[in-house]
Amino acid sequence: MHRYTTVAIVLHWTMALLIIATFTLGLVMTDIPGLTPTKLKYFSWHKWAGVTVLALAAVRLLWRLLQHPPAYADPLPAWQRGAAHGLHWLLYLLMFGVPLSGYFYSLAAGVPVVYFGVFDLPVLIGADPALKLVLKDVHYWLTMLLAVLVGVHVAAALKHWLVDRDGVMARMLPFSTAKEHR
Repeated sequence: MHRYTTVAIVLHWTMALLIIATFTLGLVMTDIPGLTPTKLKYFSWHKWAGVTVLALAAVRLLWRLLQHPPAYADPLPAWQRGAAHGLHWLLYLLMFGVPLSGYFYSLAAGVPVVYFGVFDLPVLIGADPALKLVLKDVHYWLTMLLAVLVGVHVAAALKHWLVDRDGVMARMLPFSTAKEHR
C-alpha cells in the first residue's frame, strides 16, 4: 500500500490541527459577553488562523493537483471510493469557503483584517450592515457544515483503521510503514 507524500501528510495534519483550533477559538470568543480586550484578542487570533487556513488550503490544493493521491486498496467498494472523493472535494471547498466568508463578514462589519497585526489584507468591500448579517450566517453555517464533514471524515478513517483494517488510514499517518507515493 502506498501512502501520501510527506508534503501532503504535513499539510493535512497541520491544517487539521489549525482548523480544530480555529473552530474552538471561534466558539470560545463568541461566548464571551460584551466587547472585552480578551474577546478582541481572540477575534484577531481567529482571523489570523483563518487567513493561514486559506493560504495553506491554496498550497494544499495546488499540491493535490500536481501530485495525485495514491490509489485506494483494491477491495474498497466503488461507492466508498466515490464517497471519499466527494467528501474530500467538499472539504476543500469549505477550506476556502469558511475563511473567505469570515473575511468578507469582517469587511462588511467595517473591520479590516490585519494579518498578525502587520499585513493589511485588501479591503475588497466596504462596510455594509445588511451584508454583514448575511455573511455572519453564511460563515456560521459553512463552519458548522465543515465541522460535520470533518466528523464524517474522522469516523470513516477510524472505521478503515479499526474495523476494516485495510490500510486506508495508514496512507495519511505521519509515521506509517507504508511506502510513500511518488
